[in-house]
Amino acid sequence: MTLTRRQVLKYGTVATTGATLFGTQSLFAPRAMAATALTGVNYITPSYKALSYGSDGFVKFLADNHADVIDFDYHHSGQLLTADEQLPGLRAGSVDFMFHTLSYITRSLPILGITGLPGVVNALYEHPERLKLGSPLMELINEQLAEENLYMLCSGGGILEPEYIWSTEDNPIRSLEDLRGKKIRVVGYEATTALEEFDIGATRIPSSETYQALQRGTVDAGIFNISTVVGRSLFEQLSTCYKLPTTAFTVAPFMLRDRWDSLDGDVRAALEEAAEWYDDNFVTHCNDDVYPNEYWPMMEEEGIEVIEPSEEDLETFNAATDAVWEHWKEEVGEEVGERAIALALGEA
Repeated sequence: MTLTRRQVLKYGTVATTGATLFGTQSLFAPRAMAATALTGVNYITPSYKALSYGSDGFVKFLADNHADVIDFDYHHSGQLLTADEQLPGLRAGSVDFMFHTLSYITRSLPILGITGLPGVVNALYEHPERLKLGSPLMELINEQLAEENLYMLCSGGGILEPEYIWSTEDNPIRSLEDLRGKKIRVVGYEATTALEEFDIGATRIPSSETYQALQRGTVDAGIFNISTVVGRSLFEQLSTCYKLPTTAFTVAPFMLRDRWDSLDGDVRAALEEAAEWYDDNFVTHCNDDVYPNEYWPMMEEEGIEVIEPSEEDLETFNAATDAVWEHWKEEVGEEVGERAIALALGEA
């Protein structure tokens, strides 16, 4: 039987396969004094120029500065595990490391919902320091993740520019009222819950399938960060951006907590240095450079109509988020939820 590397790692059968095929000497056993081997995954493709900058830079930092300490076997673009397979693969020990979009995994890890909580995201976007390494909010997040045996090395230095409502020419959305009855592509649970009050038909569609969904009329609009609009060329099927800050996310590096704790000191120090680089450079590169200087001018060239929400719509939407906050606090615990929201809003 022939097993591909993807199959071996995906199903966590490295050890058993090695023992079966090669006896007790594992095919992947490290040489004495060799650098620590770590396998990392990321489903984001290079077409996401802004989003892949941080993870590519993290890997390059390790290669340039710590190749003698860490042998990092990195697989991007879902080559090894898809977006939905990454967290189970990490938990199973099939991989050591993953970069993941937080909005994809908040149902499994509710504490991460603070980064996309409607009514909170604008405050976090405007104050990225509240999610920086060493901040009380980051410490709280990792305290909660530790209960799931997970560790987030950093947030990337904050959250990315909020996700807005992008719609097609046949079904333009220019106000909250225009949402009613529309089929909306939404990924994050928090945004889905907040928009339910406006009678939308929420649909979870992978970003790889969204272009065709818009083209065929499967959905009328979507909640997107501008990186997705550009990375998937969605602007070719869109006409309007209603800039209601609906939700947000970041892309963060994760390991199992016990795996992190078991690393040799020099290996952990190398990863901490790479995480510091990532925290200092990822979000600022996207929010302060690529988005305003490249992506938004591109939208103007493509003729995308950009509409700022009215004060009335903002107040109406924020009022609708109360139920989302209460439900989220039930999931993470009232005390933890209250503390996280206060930290995000700068009230603690």
